[in-house]
Amino acid sequence: MNIGATLQIAVLKAIFMEYWSVFPDGILYASRESHYSVFKAARMYKMECVKVNILVSGEINCEDFRTKLVLNKDKPAILNVNIGTMVKGAVGDLDLVIKTLEETGFAHDLFYIQCDGALFRLMMPIVKRITRLEHINALSRNVEYLASRDATIMGSRNGHAPIFFWYTLNRKGYRGFQKEVQKCLRNAHYLKDRLKAEGIGAMLIELSSTVVFGHPRDEEFVRRWQLACQGNIAHVVVMPNITIEKLDDFMDELIEKRPTWFKDGKSQCPCIAADVGKESCACSLHKQG
Repeated sequence: MNIGATLQIAVLKAIFMEYWSVFPDGILYASRESHYSVFKAARMYKMECVKVNILVSGEINCEDFRTKLVLNKDKPAILNVNIGTMVKGAVGDLDLVIKTLEETGFAHDLFYIQCDGALFRLMMPIVKRITRLEHINALSRNVEYLASRDATIMGSRNGHAPIFFWYTLNRKGYRGFQKEVQKCLRNAHYLKDRLKAEGIGAMLIELSSTVVFGHPRDEEFVRRWQLACQGNIAHVVVMPNITIEKLDDFMDELIEKRPTWFKDGKSQCPCIAADVGKESCACSLHKQG
């Protein structure tokens, strides 16, 4: 059972119930890189859902978003914005999304934006402010029998997660968290640079610790390093437990085994420009001088 996906659906269901009651004829817009549970929850509630194309980075393509908004200007918009996509770790540009909605003629009372923080919900407060206080206050209500103010969607949270979070915050403090986030970002850049130094195409999105590169041609290697793969690409999400030493071990084995994955014994680099962009691809066609 995927507990994370189950919780994701529960939260999304609560959000959809809240805003579907306000926008019963609203249309849900979500990029193709959104978590599959978004589309599953939409099907459960029989909501009209429009998939929006993405940029090479994995961010929502606001030009395509604009085109699809124009086709449905008579209906309110409910938008899922990813703050760290599943595969590429892309962070949506909220200001550009809001600007697109406004320029298309959607007043602020005719759209709602759900920010799907996923893994990056703990990293973003360290590197960039995302949630605006006025939006939190808009959903907050005083609950008499609790003698407190409730800012949650469902009126409750998983009890274990706050305990672990409280323990970690008290043990490490804000500075400790900040150092861990900075370490993750530094190590992600280290891995990307090492891959590129070996002539392997790699991409690292700004504010992300997810390094994307070509899908290794060895499933045993993929399983051993627990790589998440999709089509022609794989990724490594650099977390606090991923040290420079571990990254070096990964790279040493990758460099050793790559020549055996090709018939002519040479470490050829497959073209992944369609997935990561020409500037991040290291194939013979797109290799940077």
